Amino acid sequence: MRGRCRTVAMASDERLARFRQAHLNPFNKSPEQPERPEGEPPAPAQQPDPPPGDPEGALDLGLAEDHFSRPVGLILASDVPQLRRAIEECKRVILALPEHSERQKDAVVRLIHLRLKLQELKDPAEDEPNIRVVLEHRFYKEKSKSVKQMCDKCSTIIWGLIQTWYTCTGCYYRCHSKCLPLVSRPCVRAQVSHQAEYQLSICPESGLDSQDYRCAECRAPISLRGVPSEARQCDYTGLYYCSSCHWNDLAVVPARAIHNWDFEPRKVSRCSMRYLALMVSRPVLKLREINPLLFNYVEELVEIRKLRQDILLMKPYFITCKEAMEARLLLQLQDRQHFVENDEMYSLQDLIDIEAGRLGCSLTEIHTLFAKHIKLDCERCQAKGFVCELCREGDVLFPFDSHTSVCADCSAVFHRDCYYDNSTTCPRCARLSLRKQSLFQDSGTEGEL
Repeated sequence: MRGRCRTVAMASDERLARFRQAHLNPFNKSPEQPERPEGEPPAPAQQPDPPPGDPEGALDLGLAEDHFSRPVGLILASDVPQLRRAIEECKRVILALPEHSERQKDAVVRLIHLRLKLQELKDPAEDEPNIRVVLEHRFYKEKSKSVKQMCDKCSTIIWGLIQTWYTCTGCYYRCHSKCLPLVSRPCVRAQVSHQAEYQLSICPESGLDSQDYRCAECRAPISLRGVPSEARQCDYTGLYYCSSCHWNDLAVVPARAIHNWDFEPRKVSRCSMRYLALMVSRPVLKLREINPLLFNYVEELVEIRKLRQDILLMKPYFITCKEAMEARLLLQLQDRQHFVENDEMYSLQDLIDIEAGRLGCSLTEIHTLFAKHIKLDCERCQAKGFVCELCREGDVLFPFDSHTSVCADCSAVFHRDCYYDNSTTCPRCARLSLRKQSLFQDSGTEGEL
């Protein structure tokens, strides 16, 4: 009886051992064991030793697929020195494993996790400062890890997951933290603040010899043959740059737009592109002085000038109208504030929109909205209209109407035909002149008494 119980217990232990061997870790598959006589205790499972020089057994970096004994992504190293040693060992393992193999891919993922852990556990003394000031740049450390950017200094990719990088809040210059001491380009925002004007000569080239065959920005040797670096010309400045400072970016050149009405994008350097991007909405172009003949050949410019003049005539109505101030009608032009200040200054973006036909449509809609408020919706504004004093007929007139003329001296409004057909002076001007004379005479009489 005892022998039978012992046999049953041994058989049960044998089945349990086989179950554990087969199901404890399904990823560790061992060759089948030969059958052994009944009653013999099961031999312990022997793990083969890794061969000498095997990179997989050099250091336990969590690369083995033992998902039951250790969670995926568990970092065994707890301090910075251990993490650095683990990173170096993981690099060696990646180089030793077969290329494009699953184990090499797992090792790369492991290396990324180790580097992220190192970034988290880095000593406070080694942390990068949040703000750096270099050549009037105000660099702020970026916290985004998933955005892919290019370094403006070394022209390589910024890997946000494992690299620290900075962005200038003024000109949006981006670079690695290691490239900050090498930055040679001053902040374009500071240049815009100090001297906000365009180069209005079309590609003023002076030749490579005037630059001593060096890049105009970083002073690296360049040549047209491409040895040691290709010389690339900026169509805005006319200067030559190396491939690190000139990425063949395209931008509209102001000089070509003003003199030739040419808006085809041209290749410009990185510095010029950022300068033009910051200047594009600034109203610094006085077309009547730079190229007055442009209005004779571009009809859209004449239409825009007339609409701007009408808006300036509407502005006094809105300033003194409570309803217009509550409705904030003038905010319709908040993106082009200079339109409610004068009719002479233009920005490069204005010219681009005029050539594309966008500005004429939008400005016509705003002009219609403003005129509707003054002439139809608001009684206060309607009461400020004029009656033609020359014919005293017709509807109420406003200075922005297309069929009216305005006296340059007293701002009285008349029908255009009446104003030009009348050879006498303006009735309102004559009345004001008589009033001044009577006041002068009265004051003189009082002085004599």
